[in-house]
Amino acid sequence: MSQQAALHPMLNVAIKAARTAGSIINRASLDLDVLKINSKSPNDFVTEVDHAAEEAIISTLLAAYPDHSILAEESGRTHGNQTSEFQWIIDPLDGTTNFIHGFPVYAVSIALAHRGVVQQAVVYDPCRNDLFYATRGRGAYLNDRRLRVSRRTRMSDALIGTGFPFRRGDNFKRYMKMFEEVMQQCAGLRRPGAAALDLCYVAAGYYDAFFETGLNPWDVAAGSLIITEAGGLVGNFTGEADFLHQRELVAGSPKIYGQLVQVLKPYTRVISAEPAETEATSAKTAEAADAVAQDAPAATPRAPVRIKKRDLDSSNRT
Repeated sequence: MSQQAALHPMLNVAIKAARTAGSIINRASLDLDVLKINSKSPNDFVTEVDHAAEEAIISTLLAAYPDHSILAEESGRTHGNQTSEFQWIIDPLDGTTNFIHGFPVYAVSIALAHRGVVQQAVVYDPCRNDLFYATRGRGAYLNDRRLRVSRRTRMSDALIGTGFPFRRGDNFKRYMKMFEEVMQQCAGLRRPGAAALDLCYVAAGYYDAFFETGLNPWDVAAGSLIITEAGGLVGNFTGEADFLHQRELVAGSPKIYGQLVQVLKPYTRVISAEPAETEATSAKTAEAADAVAQDAPAATPRAPVRIKKRDLDSSNRT
């Protein structure tokens, strides 16, 4: 690949790790009947392939950079030097539920943060051999093609990706109201089931925007840089930049992002000093937001997200 010759050395190592994990995943996909599957919680699965792919990624990264720290979905922070300014954020198989059913939408996600700011990003789709990647300040790519977010400006024309609730304890009534708000204002809503790929699809212009709650840093660290390097915006439901820790995310082309934030703002769970809204108040606020969403201005780009080193929620996305 002509573009690859000019890639940052750390990005090249991440690409090597992602392709190694992709080979493990592809081999396992040929015989799913013998796959060993465990449940971390209801509807939240992990397989021996998740573990094998993660081990291969970590081994490749630490062989090149033994002093770096690791944050991985399955093994957490147990590998690497946790005092390092460099941290690899890894999801070895985003879309495990899809994988175990033979539904070909899943990916490997690897990001590198320096002092809390993501600098390198790789998302690899082993089914299609699609490699999405970005280096901060140098653009985002799919294989050899430069990526740009879509140019659509109206929510009524927008195709939007999302994720549905699947864990015990999720607020399904809140989700249904949120989906109803968005569905009535856009051209279509999609839920393939792998957030890392969803974010890359925004960067490629396949989607005009994406939103979901309950995501962890390893789900979104790589995809968020790929989006911003493709000219898009990423934030939480109120448009602030701390989406990695608030477990809610909106991403999109600038115009659609601004309008979608206006729709989703009433449903935020970001902690604030204001009293919590009741369901009735939330619904009324959402109704008011509908009236201005179409004319909402593009959101102002935010500063790079800093990843705080603190304990993560124990629940993981499949």
